[in-house]
Amino acid sequence: MVGIESEGGGSERHGAGPITPITVRQGGFAFAEDTPAHWIPHAPEFAQMVNGASFVMPHLEPFLVATLGEAAKLIADPAVRREARDFCMQETQHYRTHRRFNDVLLGQGYESLAAVEAEMAAAYARLLERPLAVRLAYAAGFEAMTLGLTDWLVGNRVELFRDADPRVTSFILWHMVEETEHKLVAHDVYEAVSPGYWRRAVGVLHGSLDVIRWSRRCYRALLLADGRWRRPVSRLKVWWWAARFLLGAGPAVLRALVPGHDPRDMKDHPWVREWIAGHARQETRGAPMPLIDTQSAAMPVPF
Repeated sequence: MVGIESEGGGSERHGAGPITPITVRQGGFAFAEDTPAHWIPHAPEFAQMVNGASFVMPHLEPFLVATLGEAAKLIADPAVRREARDFCMQETQHYRTHRRFNDVLLGQGYESLAAVEAEMAAAYARLLERPLAVRLAYAAGFEAMTLGLTDWLVGNRVELFRDADPRVTSFILWHMVEETEHKLVAHDVYEAVSPGYWRRAVGVLHGSLDVIRWSRRCYRALLLADGRWRRPVSRLKVWWWAARFLLGAGPAVLRALVPGHDPRDMKDHPWVREWIAGHARQETRGAPMPLIDTQSAAMPVPF
């Protein structure tokens, strides 16, 4: 068994503060059968790019759950084991909600995604056969990218999601908030079970680029079904959004490549902190998650 025990049952890493508590929330989002695939009216290409990432989640996140669940059995520190458990419960909520949303899209004429999903299922099954240390590095690497992605999506929420479907917008930003909330876990589990800089650095690139690759495969299939992929104007818009994503998420990936990187050093966006605090104040257990007002000039938290 490996890990670092601390007095009083708490847990610290690298001399930093205690691990941030994780709240397991029910992803109570309902998606009507007529939920539009182009749920961002002013940016249909960007909507399909987000949808493409959504199709990856029911394959990626069960892989993360299996990997961290396996690693948790090797950790002596009860606080880190608890965080790994809560991480797995959060991720389970995420991929189940993505599956419901994806099924709505599949029912709207995007059956071609089934072939890509079959390839993803096979790829993640093969990845699960790799050594645990490699899989933990992949998990920590992907989670590093999501920190930059969250900051970009939340910081530009008014521009990106203006007049968008409030159900899908609220669902996507809920997921991003929780990605920030468990930003430490994959990194800390990796450090507890299989520490080492070079494997982690490779994992940052492996996890980030692999998920980007699969997301692109999915949104390409969606845009092909729309008849947009071969339109020069639409393709330019895809490149534009991809460049903005890389500029937004790229710095977090580069920071994760620095020796001694610790996610604790990355500050959470104020809107994310406000969302978490607002949810904690509101009695919502078993109730649908309140929706963000996408017509607001500020898009405040919905609590």
